[in-house]
Amino acid sequence: MKITFPAMRGRIGKRDYYVAMIKLNLIPKIFSFHEWAELPPEQRAQRVLQRARVPEITQYILDNEDGYLFSSLTASFDGEPSFKPSTESHEMGLLELPLESQFVINDGQHRMAAIIEAMKQNPTLGSETISVVFFPFEDLDRMQQMFSDLNRTVKVTSKSLNILYDHRDLLAQIVLEAVEKVSVFRNMVDKDRVSLPLRSPKLFTLSAIYDATQQLVGEVTHENQYDENAKITLDYWETMGANIPQWKQVLEGYLRPSELRAEYVNSHGVVLWGLGAMGKILLNEYPTEWMSRLRDLSKIDWRRINKEWDGVCMQGTEIINRRQSKNNTAAFLKNKMGLPLTPSEEKSIKPGPPENPPTGEKAGQEKFQIQELMIPSHGGVPEYVKTYREMLKKPETLPSRMKEYINEVGSITWRDLKTECVHRFGCKSPTSGSIGASLRVLALDGYVKITGRGEDRKILSTREHHSNN
Repeated sequence: MKITFPAMRGRIGKRDYYVAMIKLNLIPKIFSFHEWAELPPEQRAQRVLQRARVPEITQYILDNEDGYLFSSLTASFDGEPSFKPSTESHEMGLLELPLESQFVINDGQHRMAAIIEAMKQNPTLGSETISVVFFPFEDLDRMQQMFSDLNRTVKVTSKSLNILYDHRDLLAQIVLEAVEKVSVFRNMVDKDRVSLPLRSPKLFTLSAIYDATQQLVGEVTHENQYDENAKITLDYWETMGANIPQWKQVLEGYLRPSELRAEYVNSHGVVLWGLGAMGKILLNEYPTEWMSRLRDLSKIDWRRINKEWDGVCMQGTEIINRRQSKNNTAAFLKNKMGLPLTPSEEKSIKPGPPENPPTGEKAGQEKFQIQELMIPSHGGVPEYVKTYREMLKKPETLPSRMKEYINEVGSITWRDLKTECVHRFGCKSPTSGSIGASLRVLALDGYVKITGRGEDRKILSTREHHSNN
């Protein structure tokens, strides 16, 4: 007696192999599970089956019966094969194996287990097919080498790409819509990576926005939930962007994304998660007033050097993205927004007020160490502005020398001005906070006009205007 499969014959690595289409209901009859856990690792040809993974794959099949997809199974067989080519092609024909042949899965045992479980719940799946790549059995060393070769170059796709390409996930579609429509997200979201390189021009990752939005609206499992949750998502993140000063500064070109990420916590995934979780409570507590209440976000000191973040989403100088850090950040933000806390959240809130913020020239320098050009605060003149206006009265100070130099050249780019401040005026670095503070005061008081965005924005002298007044 023989087992016969319609198959194609090929050759790879100097070995013959066969590809056959197998009906799913034949899988449990042909293949059997090996209890690899009973053997020491060096005697196994395959990893131990992790049964906890099987229900998820099974549910994927059952939820997507009209569109589920699997790659080929790979198996080894013992026994002498006989391949009978068809009259039309030497590579297509019938593969015959002895009835007593044993089959061992080299790749795909979790898929196989899930298929068997899915057929128990829906037997009609048995008529569908899956491709199986068959290799003749050689020995245990070869089986182990096959497992290593099949898995050594496998790389799990990033969560961001999975979100981007998963058209079945309604929440993913809501998030993708938000990425295109929310002003602070537009062109600022990396849709590929789950972490941003140091000099990335992006501000957020798609996976971080997805996780935060999931906290905000929860799972979206039905089409009739889409419109309502999409509106909440768009409104919430748009309002959020209007009330976090640093996000606005990036949007308006006053601050580079890499600078924000380096100096502030509010674009990192752990804080976005906290903002989403806080938002869910905010919307529940104040369904008609939540937008106005988000204005309190502008009062939060988002700088990394703010000691309040230590033990919340930071340890020392490092951002921490663990589950507990996310929960702590959500509790911290809820507390700042005056929202009710659970008993466990109350314990996570550190007592005591934050350190007093610096004032005077030091404050101006810290504000501009990264920000470069600060948007004026509301409700009064910041201390650093007063300080630098006093400095303008003295000819040898940095703001006075910058004013005279800009008057002399007429116009200059922001990039070139910072370079000149280092070469001409002794500033330690092009990112020196005193350069940005000086320029901002010159702009506020009408000595210069700034047009454009980013490093190439133009700084124009208004000397003629001042000489006529």
